[in-house]
Amino acid sequence: MQSSLSLRQMSIPKGLGYLTIMAPRNLLYMRSNFLFGSRCWMIRFSAEILFKSVSFRLFSMKCDNADSEPLESEELLNNLLTMGVDVDMAKKRQPGVFNRRGTNEQNLKTFLLSKGASKEVIASIISRYPRAMTRTPESLSYRWDLWRRIVTSDLEIVAILERSPESFFRSSNNLNLEKNIEFLYSVGLTHKCLCRLLTSAPRTFSNSLELNKQMVEFLRDVCLSLGHNDPTGFVRKIIFKNPFILIQSTKRVKTNIEFLQSTFNLNNEQLLVLIHGPGAKILDLSNDCMRRNYTNIKERLFSLGCTTEEIRKFVLSCPDVIFLGEKKFSDKIDCLIEEKISISQIIENPRILDSSISTLKSRIKELVNAGYNLSTSNISLLSWSQKRYNAKLKKLNTGQNVVLGN
Repeated sequence: MQSSLSLRQMSIPKGLGYLTIMAPRNLLYMRSNFLFGSRCWMIRFSAEILFKSVSFRLFSMKCDNADSEPLESEELLNNLLTMGVDVDMAKKRQPGVFNRRGTNEQNLKTFLLSKGASKEVIASIISRYPRAMTRTPESLSYRWDLWRRIVTSDLEIVAILERSPESFFRSSNNLNLEKNIEFLYSVGLTHKCLCRLLTSAPRTFSNSLELNKQMVEFLRDVCLSLGHNDPTGFVRKIIFKNPFILIQSTKRVKTNIEFLQSTFNLNNEQLLVLIHGPGAKILDLSNDCMRRNYTNIKERLFSLGCTTEEIRKFVLSCPDVIFLGEKKFSDKIDCLIEEKISISQIIENPRILDSSISTLKSRIKELVNAGYNLSTSNISLLSWSQKRYNAKLKKLNTGQNVVLGN
């Protein structure tokens, strides 16, 4: 029997992103398969519909199909290409920015040009941190004025942005920034110290005010518990030596302080000298990393015949060696021993391990060629500044030429 049923209306409105089906009365059976696709994903929709003497019904499903509004703005892409931005790099770093309905790339460009940034610097900033384009001109201007409370010139800020655009654009919470600046000044940090924080650990100013207060109060309590009567000076010294400490948890720092005291059997006075002196830099290390690296150092030096007391002296005189992982530490020790430098010389001059292996090798070669006997002479010059080292090397070469001339 021929059915009189027919589909009265079936529409997929173009550009609206909706599928609309209208079914007539007495529709017995319909099977539909629809395939919807976009650039990133695909949905297969299957429906079996059985109607018995039903009235017209409207049902819809929202989807992103090929006719939907494109996720990326062609105007944005054209603007960025015209500005010299590395669009591929920007998409890899922060792809979500390119799906936003509104960006302020032209306003950002105008603002930074007015502060002395070159077009090349602006392109580099957006390439590496495209979220900068989401900041409004008002927000940029307010934040810039807050930074100028710390940094003395616009060009200095531009230089910081060129090195690390995230430091300025990571947060848009200007009120939090203002409160942190006021708080850090109030606890005795100098202009120089805040500038160091801003350039080295800008996340300090993105922290909530409460987090920064917690760390400062913790450091003050540590100072007082160790018998020191100048908590403000103590806090200032630690933060200046280790600007990253404010972005770590109090739990991590507390655990590291306890580890140092118990491992090296330090009294309160000795611990105080260490943690606001040469040991301040290692307080933000992860607890596991500190323990693991120290264990590696101890085992390697034991294998070379060092005593427990020598190892203790070695680490306490240069706590920075705890930054060195097992392979890097062993490679540097091996490099020096291969050049006839004794382990006792290394123990007495731990700072030479601050130099890279390539620097150690090149300097050793230059000194040997200049007639310098590393086995019997002072080896501390392996860690000298380049200027001081060059002056010493020039003097050695001059002396050798005089001897050869005679």
